[in-house]
Amino acid sequence: MIFITAKFHVLPEHAEDWPQLSRAFTEATRAEVGCLWFEWSRSLEDPEVYVLVEAFRDGEAGGAHVSSDHFRAAQAELPQYLARTPDIVSTEVDQDGWNELGEMKVG
Repeated sequence: MIFITAKFHVLPEHAEDWPQLSRAFTEATRAEVGCLWFEWSRSLEDPEVYVLVEAFRDGEAGGAHVSSDHFRAAQAELPQYLARTPDIVSTEVDQDGWNELGEMKVG
């Protein structure tokens, strides 16, 4: 799978509104056939930073994502709300979902 984590530094005046501002993009991406997950979290250290954790079935699904109409719309719309270009880590991982964190096994 393609595993991606990105940090979005949102302008202070838009930080509270980011979930709504990114909602159409989020919902459209989650509806993609090859999307395994697309989840936002807010930094505990900096409330103006949102962290996106996303995964796609494979490179083909990732390619379909970045060539989609909703991705292009997000490219045009969302940067105006950002303080700087997002940071990203993107890699291919030899698995197809989450594994259990054995070091913190419950039960």
